[in-house]
Amino acid sequence: MPGERLPDLLGAGAAAVRGTPSMNLRLAGAGRFGTTRRPQVLWAGLDGDVQPLVDLAERLRAAVGVLGLPLEDRPFRPHLTLARWRPGRPADGTLPDRLAGYRGPEWPAAEVRLLESSLGPAPRYDTVAGWPVP
Repeated sequence: MPGERLPDLLGAGAAAVRGTPSMNLRLAGAGRFGTTRRPQVLWAGLDGDVQPLVDLAERLRAAVGVLGLPLEDRPFRPHLTLARWRPGRPADGTLPDRLAGYRGPEWPAAEVRLLESSLGPAPRYDTVAGWPVP
């Protein structure tokens, strides 16, 4: 994203997060993006106060749209990415099935963070900004 758009994005993010109710979440179950034979991403699902999170995602999506920034054309699925499988490397696409019954401990979501992801041989996720959730 061009640096000149960052202040607008930060302002829009802060406004979207403001007023978000407190949320208690937990990891629950698992899934994958991609097929069993060619999985791409292993993720854990979220349970608990998920509706406020979905509502927040919609507000953030609308704010980004108003700024004219590109949006993904797929629905929001509350999840936590656990791993990525590299193309052409061995992968166990059945792993999510073995985690299907998992239910982790509940935790309060205290902050929303804007991350910059740099994927590649050594993926990095850098925090650009954070906003507290009451």
